[in-house]
Amino acid sequence: MKVLKPLYLNDKNFISYLLIPLTIFTILINFGKNLLIRKKYKIKTICVGNIYIGGTGKTSLSIQINKILRNKFKTVFIKKRYLNQLDERKMLQAHGNLISDENRGISLDKAEVKKFDVAILDDGLQDKKINYDISIACFNSTYGIGNGYLLPAGPLREKLEILKKYSAIFLIGEKKNTKLSSILKKFNNKIFYSNYVPINIKNFNRKKSYLYFCGIGNPEEFENTLTKYKFKISKKFIFPDHHNYTNEDLEKIKKTALNNKLEIITTEKDYKRLTINNKKNIKYLKVELQIENYKKFLNFLKEKI
Repeated sequence: MKVLKPLYLNDKNFISYLLIPLTIFTILINFGKNLLIRKKYKIKTICVGNIYIGGTGKTSLSIQINKILRNKFKTVFIKKRYLNQLDERKMLQAHGNLISDENRGISLDKAEVKKFDVAILDDGLQDKKINYDISIACFNSTYGIGNGYLLPAGPLREKLEILKKYSAIFLIGEKKNTKLSSILKKFNNKIFYSNYVPINIKNFNRKKSYLYFCGIGNPEEFENTLTKYKFKISKKFIFPDHHNYTNEDLEKIKKTALNNKLEIITTEKDYKRLTINNKKNIKYLKVELQIENYKKFLNFLKEKI
């Protein structure tokens, strides 16, 4: 059953303290993974992942990296096939080639057979069987590292020390989190910053009031973007990440919007999970990740690829 991310993950409190002893299992699992032999592939590999559970913008960054490299290299997205992540695979397919198997190694083998030059892996930092050419850890600039504890006491899959082994860090989101930057720089000072920029803003009348709904890892980030671009938000419906919308869900949303004379807006990822009939009278905000220190990032890629 899908659930919303527990709030205790963001703060140090009684529940998080109570769960600290259980983090030993996460530590042991990570220790075992780090003993695995890593395979180096002929194809260049760029892994865009996270050590914080939930949405950190890694799919958006993967798409931007592909946009940068596709004119010079034959690129392919690699996405492990999870049943509840069809929306992300659809987004990747809309921007380039995609190979998606239950095992990333199998996907990379196929990519080499098809003679792709660069594989961009959306997620996979915890897959220790692969020796990546570039490894990027993404963080949402609002949530950062949460309470800083490992699962299940906190939102971290690995200790922050692991950042020393990764090629770079990306802070993604509207908030300028200098405190987070200072913490992360202790482990890796190769940090890039980015935020979301709407590219179909002309499709919306921002004089009207809106209802938004979404089922993504960090719904607050979507609201931050709407607020930044002066959308008037009157109602909102928040669902678990990768939520599969039912007819009842959409009936409730549309009825609320009709009764309150509101326009309906959602994310592109959520829109792709709707049936054709349910898409009626719903628009999605199409966003693109804007990298602030773009030239620096280009030079970073050139050094590695």
